Amino acid sequence: MIEAACHCGAVKLTAPDAPKAVTECNCSICRRLAARWAYYKPSEVGLPKPGSTQPYVWGDRMLAFHRCRTCGVTTHWQSLDGAQDRMAINARLMDGVDWPAMRIRKFDGADTWTYLDE
Repeated sequence: MIEAACHCGAVKLTAPDAPKAVTECNCSICRRLAARWAYYKPSEVGLPKPGSTQPYVWGDRMLAFHRCRTCGVTTHWQSLDGAQDRMAINARLMDGVDWPAMRIRKFDGADTWTYLDE
């Protein structure tokens, strides 16, 4: 079990294990957030207390990016359309991740919607 927590500790998520790889996306929001996304099935994730995050939704309204209501740190995103059986946790919020050993995948969400490292 691994935990991800915002800066102030008000928002905590749990996942069954540390990610083996994370994704850095260059879309308009992800490059501004500088998040490294670790993907999990929603049923595997222990979500924060209801009301502790504030969602941000825009554009095609497929994803909700959540941030802590207290410190403002972006913690995770969830699918709104139900078509995806995955969600993402901001892996930068996980203590103990071995970043030098971590595979960091580059995703071109700004243009081609493909991984650039394949």
